Amino acid sequence: MLFTDIESSTRLWEQDKERMSRALAGHDAAARTAVDDHQGTIVKMTGDGMFAIFADPVDALNAALNMQSALADTTATNGVQMNVRCGLHCGAVERRDRDIFGTEVNRAARIMGAAHGGQVLLSQRLFDLVSSRMPARAALLDLGVVRLRDLANPERVYQLLHPQLRKDFPALRGLEATPNNLMRQASSFVGRERELAEVRTLMGETALLTLVGAGGLGKTRLALQVAAAVMDDYPDGVWFVDLAPVSDATLVPQVMADIVGVKDEVGRPVIDAVVKYVGNLNVLLILDNCEHLVDACADLAKHLLRAGPAVKVLATSREPLRIAGETAYPVPALAVPGPGHAIALEALGQYEAVRLFVDRAIAAHPSFRLTQQNAAAVTAICHRLDGIPLALELAAARVRAFSAETIAERLSDRFQLLTGGDRTAMPRQQTLRAAIDWSYDLLTEAERAVLRRLSVFSGGWTLDAAEAVGSAAGIVVADVLDLLSNLVDKSLVIAREGNGGARYHLLETVREYGSAKLREANESDRHRAAHLDHFRQLAETAEPHLRDAGQLEWLGRLHTESDNLRAALEWACGAGRTQSGLALARVLGGFWFIRADYSEGRYWLQRIEESPHAADYPDDLAWALYFSGVMAMFLSDNERSEHCLTRSLALARACGNQRCAAYVLDWQGVCAMMGGNRELANARYAECETIFREIGDRWGTAFNMWHAGEVCHGRGDADGALVLWEQSLSIFQQLGDEHRAGILLGEVGLCLVRNGEFQRGTEMMRQSLRIAQMEGAKFSIANTLWNFGEAAACDGNPQLALALFPAAVALYDAIGTLRSGGRAVLGIAAARAWFAQNQATYERAVADKRVLAMDEAIDLALRYEFAADSVAR
Repeated sequence: MLFTDIESSTRLWEQDKERMSRALAGHDAAARTAVDDHQGTIVKMTGDGMFAIFADPVDALNAALNMQSALADTTATNGVQMNVRCGLHCGAVERRDRDIFGTEVNRAARIMGAAHGGQVLLSQRLFDLVSSRMPARAALLDLGVVRLRDLANPERVYQLLHPQLRKDFPALRGLEATPNNLMRQASSFVGRERELAEVRTLMGETALLTLVGAGGLGKTRLALQVAAAVMDDYPDGVWFVDLAPVSDATLVPQVMADIVGVKDEVGRPVIDAVVKYVGNLNVLLILDNCEHLVDACADLAKHLLRAGPAVKVLATSREPLRIAGETAYPVPALAVPGPGHAIALEALGQYEAVRLFVDRAIAAHPSFRLTQQNAAAVTAICHRLDGIPLALELAAARVRAFSAETIAERLSDRFQLLTGGDRTAMPRQQTLRAAIDWSYDLLTEAERAVLRRLSVFSGGWTLDAAEAVGSAAGIVVADVLDLLSNLVDKSLVIAREGNGGARYHLLETVREYGSAKLREANESDRHRAAHLDHFRQLAETAEPHLRDAGQLEWLGRLHTESDNLRAALEWACGAGRTQSGLALARVLGGFWFIRADYSEGRYWLQRIEESPHAADYPDDLAWALYFSGVMAMFLSDNERSEHCLTRSLALARACGNQRCAAYVLDWQGVCAMMGGNRELANARYAECETIFREIGDRWGTAFNMWHAGEVCHGRGDADGALVLWEQSLSIFQQLGDEHRAGILLGEVGLCLVRNGEFQRGTEMMRQSLRIAQMEGAKFSIANTLWNFGEAAACDGNPQLALALFPAAVALYDAIGTLRSGGRAVLGIAAARAWFAQNQATYERAVADKRVLAMDEAIDLALRYEFAADSVAR
């Protein structure tokens, strides 16, 4: 690895931007030529420098030498003297796309950072590889051991000597070059490249920067790493003030004075002496762990900012200091792999959490390696621990005794497992529970109560949900907003802006902690009941809008709350809240149906139907059984479908629920039609049509027309089917039901294409596909992709048809409607027949990833233009 950088480039830019721009172009050309001429590869140009890699270290050495020689002639750089520093190192790296990263890459950059302009430095490892193969007239000078700016292990470095290079330079730019008290770190700094860059940029724009975040996120380590990286900007010193051991707020100024070496003056406050001392200095002062002394730290920072223009303060805290001039930077958790996704082993290195876990696991057990066998377990560990560095380090320490698989399995009791940290660390950094205890103990009693109650949410929540669940036992609804804001400020709750406004989350680790506290306080049942009631009311509000113009908005809201809806149903089933659970499940039936979540819908409906005393609520049970029957039908479980629909109809009639009875009759008609009994289907449709008209249900009437059209189509009366479908489509469009209108647009469109009306028909099919795509309606997407394939076949384009048919089949397969042995569901009969004939070919294509993904197939269908002579043909 070769890293280069132009010394004092900022000054050169400020002197003459236009001239520097031309000079930089000459610099880049010389750098590229040097690398290309010696079989290297440029990974990236880094502003005023370069990062390149080579297979042979001698090539890297020659490239650095040639680059320095070329830049010595200022004609190549528009007359601008460019002093370039170079660092050379070698080691194992990780690759992601076209980028290269890893601990050794960081070390190479630090070696370059220790050099002066015109100087070429080599690591000990590179010296060992090239010392016996040096270029002609070149030699290496041992400069001794230097503490690099990464705060980890020191490095013995060597300077490249050559007649074309300058020989004498000042002392290396190690940590010792600037007065400081930054301690050497026992472990490597992993990842955080984006955060390092952002924090460095912010430090150039603000006098007080506070790194805020929950305990264990690595705020202190990030602050130290940034301080080491920017040390050249503060020649008068970089001083680290650890406030974690300090419990008396009045001692904060004294601790600062002791660190920077200020002597007490009789009769004068210590803080005045500190301000006087640093007033004329260019210094960086780091206030670490401010959260338990936040008022005292805010007062000290305010005085320091007034001391002089060259004084900078970098603070770490679980909440901002809230003084004028402060910029707060939220420190995120490390990037983690998504749950449930199989990720190639070579791609796991792109996730910082994985890199940190593996690095610390190897330190704990040198034989540990990330392998195909343990990759899924490591992924699960990183995801379940939210990418929290402290938690990952504690988990990695356990590889001395447990496999990664065992650690992943035992994370259900993470607070018991994740203990035994560094004995020399503060007590709160030795166990995961202690780290969160520290934050929890700093809260007011009202804040603790709200945090406990928020743990009942799964997947986040809105303000109105927090008010519904958090207000009780002395906390009124009006207080929840302020208390929630306080928890956000104290980094225990995460706030994110979305399309629907602010949404709040807990890290899973904090959620489990809060849940345990909720149980200890004997409050769990009360607030889980409030959670269930809130989301039942939300679903009941949404249910009628799933058939009108508000459909897309409410589908989105219910989808966003999917995890909360599952949690509410789970608790209702387990706690015997049958009535609320039935009410929630039956109104979610339409949501599951539109999104083709048939398996999930069937699972919850069956569980709640089997709850004790479900029969005591016949109205809700009738609807639940209706949706169960529909879901079972789409999953080709004919026996269960008929059982549920029959039972639903009996209950609906017994309790006088005509609307439910009509919908059951309609679907019984569908079942009869698919079973080949058109007479029974027509009888069912006629009966339910009468009820729909009696109760004035236009939506049900349109639904009935749609299915009656299927009977016409099934007996070969395409014109009769088209008339009924167009009437049904018109009503759905008037009511604003885009989902059903979209399905019918696809069916009508295909009929028109078959009749030779290609332009009109395909435009209707495109509308159908766009609607299904917006709603995430997977079954409708599969139907329309299949229809596009049939239309392409009609158009004489078998290539498109053979691309779209497998994509549609793959989606049917994913939904669960393809392989079952029952009768074919509406819209899938042709696809089922195709699959039966092409199963082996299809499965090989899926295995070889030759089947278009859903988004690719949608894009292909939407872009397809039918032939100009289609109508004539």
